Amino acid sequence: MSKMWLFSRQQFAKTCKAYFKRTVKTAATRVRFAPSPTGYLHLGGLRTALYNHLFAKSRNGIFILRIEDTDQTRKVEGSVAALIGDLNWAGIECHEGPNNAGPFGPYVQSERLHIYQEHIQKLLDNGSAYKCFCTDRRLNILRRDAIKRHQIPKYDNKCRSLSNEEVKAKIKSGTPYCVRFKLLSDCQSFEDMIFGGIAYDVSLNEGDPVLMKSDGFPTYHFANVVDDHLMQISHVLRGVEWQISTTKHLLLYRAFGWTPPQFGHLPLIVNADGTKLSKRQSDVRVEDYRNKGVYPLALVNYITMAGGGFDHVAGAGVSLKTMDQLAAEFQVDKINSHPSRLNPDLLEECNRLEIKRQLLQEDTSKALVDQLQKLIQEKYPHENLNISEDHIRNVLNWATARISRIEELVSSKFGFLWILPSQNNLEINRNVLEKLVNNLENVDKFEQNSLKENLKRFSCENEMKFPVLMKMLRCALSGLDEGPSVAEMMQLLGKRQSLDRIKAVIK
Repeated sequence: MSKMWLFSRQQFAKTCKAYFKRTVKTAATRVRFAPSPTGYLHLGGLRTALYNHLFAKSRNGIFILRIEDTDQTRKVEGSVAALIGDLNWAGIECHEGPNNAGPFGPYVQSERLHIYQEHIQKLLDNGSAYKCFCTDRRLNILRRDAIKRHQIPKYDNKCRSLSNEEVKAKIKSGTPYCVRFKLLSDCQSFEDMIFGGIAYDVSLNEGDPVLMKSDGFPTYHFANVVDDHLMQISHVLRGVEWQISTTKHLLLYRAFGWTPPQFGHLPLIVNADGTKLSKRQSDVRVEDYRNKGVYPLALVNYITMAGGGFDHVAGAGVSLKTMDQLAAEFQVDKINSHPSRLNPDLLEECNRLEIKRQLLQEDTSKALVDQLQKLIQEKYPHENLNISEDHIRNVLNWATARISRIEELVSSKFGFLWILPSQNNLEINRNVLEKLVNNLENVDKFEQNSLKENLKRFSCENEMKFPVLMKMLRCALSGLDEGPSVAEMMQLLGKRQSLDRIKAVIK
């Protein structure tokens, strides 16, 4: 059974003090986001990239994007470009990477095979690694037998004991081989920046791991360590699923005689009820959020509210922070070590606040107006529309307290905002409407409640049933059978536009 120990910081400092001493080779903070090109960028990946970006930004450091594609069987065509596109959309800038030349490239692992071959030879030469000639069939038999005996399936290290003559003979005969790392029975320890002290003896549950596959491609663990060292990574912030592998990586660092970086492992992101995020719920892919009208800054803030690392004051309400503000506030020791629970209501509030923020700034407000104009034209291509800039700005100012997605404003509920009523087949009483226009001209407070009371008084004074008046007025204002209440509709259209629409029908 796997055993991993977590200690308090005080206990760990006393028992494993020697493991914490480290010197950083460069004064600069250098971090990396190293995804595999196996498909879409999910929310967990975005959180990892974001926290690395903020960590580097808060320390005037360097943020690197590295593509770990050593498992060519899982590579998805076009995923690297899509991933970079999602990062750019989210406002996460990479200083070095596939699209940003740097001093430690190439930044795609399949382009670094010669580097891994050079370093695997170093481990073979110093006796830390060996060539293994075991076939897949033998390994499958070992695995099956271990399961039958209710034991942990692991390699039995058979080829570790082969003599030099036996190795040469097998190579001469053309027998395929991989290269394995000699695990030591040694409890490796490290101070996790988020979880505190971690200690684990990887040899209890694993046989000697493969470092270089028979196809000449390195495994994740080997390439990861070599690249982090050569790229002078000072801190590694990655998902908690890699925490148990860190002790294995520390053994590799020791085999090379290298100083390891500092490690911090980010907890899982889960739903509000604690369940795992799933594709079925459409809450995994960053692209899904983009397509649903979520703005990048809203999604970024949403993630930070779940994972910790910032001074969010309880009960202070939701506030939207820019990337610079988030970087200034970011503190690793404030990241939660327990799973990060997402609250979808917070995302809606963040998106609403982002609409409001964009509307208040000259450069972004024009883009917001243009975006809504385009959506309206696409939704109602054959209607007579009012999509003037002034009208759209008035609607947006009203809407910031009512909607969280711009797309909501082109739903049938709000169609009356844009569609001018047709003059055909309108059942109206022009005499009543003329009186109503004169009445409304004298109304100072054009707000829903006061308008409703005024319309009720008008219907009584003119001996017209209130529902009949409302139906006629709705028809004059929008020509639609559905939408919000007539009084709310008039408040939203505003006094001038409401009167203009009624007058147009009368004429």
